[in-house]
Amino acid sequence: MTDSLRLSFVLLLLSLGMLYSVRRGKLTLTAAATGGGLGLLIYLGGGLTGLGLLGLFFALGTAASGWRGADKRRLGLAEENQGRRTTGQVLANAGVAAGLGLLAWRRPELAPLACLMLAGSFAAATADTLSSELGNVYGRRYYNILTGRPDTRGLNGVVSLEGTALGLAGSAVVAAVYCLSFGGGGAIFGVLLLAGTAGNLLDSMLGATLERRGVLGNNAVNFLNTLAGALVAGGLG
Repeated sequence: MTDSLRLSFVLLLLSLGMLYSVRRGKLTLTAAATGGGLGLLIYLGGGLTGLGLLGLFFALGTAASGWRGADKRRLGLAEENQGRRTTGQVLANAGVAAGLGLLAWRRPELAPLACLMLAGSFAAATADTLSSELGNVYGRRYYNILTGRPDTRGLNGVVSLEGTALGLAGSAVVAAVYCLSFGGGGAIFGVLLLAGTAGNLLDSMLGATLERRGVLGNNAVNFLNTLAGALVAGGLG
């Protein structure tokens, strides 16, 4: 397949994904358009694997958000806007990856490092989404991440053992896909696990402090989560 034909296929794939997301109520119209643009940058730098990691994060995140939705609504834990993600949320979760895709595209000599960091950002985003969405369903005991004392389920900075384990599993899926495509073996797999966990823990610590105080919003915290995942992957890789 030629480069132009491959690009045409990717544009078609992104267009269909945008249409599906809007029609199914997963993204607002502007969020879908933003996601399509970010997806293109991720593809240009990270190829089909980079685009696949974006799709994997979106699929896992959407499934986790919708899982046991009735129970979450009953407990007041469901996402706002009926789970339909906004432009700010899209940028918060995929903006770092898109920036790294742009870097890899424009500076090919940096592409290997940029692609590893891109995977690290998605490992962190996936870990955070699964640990919060599924942890609120399957967690048994909930603790404030800073004090270690019991705290209220669903509050910022509150974690559970089950949620943390599910977040780690999400990072493992991202790491496995990356390693199957780009190689690197167990060492890179471990790097991405650490990157995802570091970003997830930072997210919880920021949630327990600056987000609870109203200094940072949820989108800013999520952006810093993905940035931390990328930096840890880049520093250890």
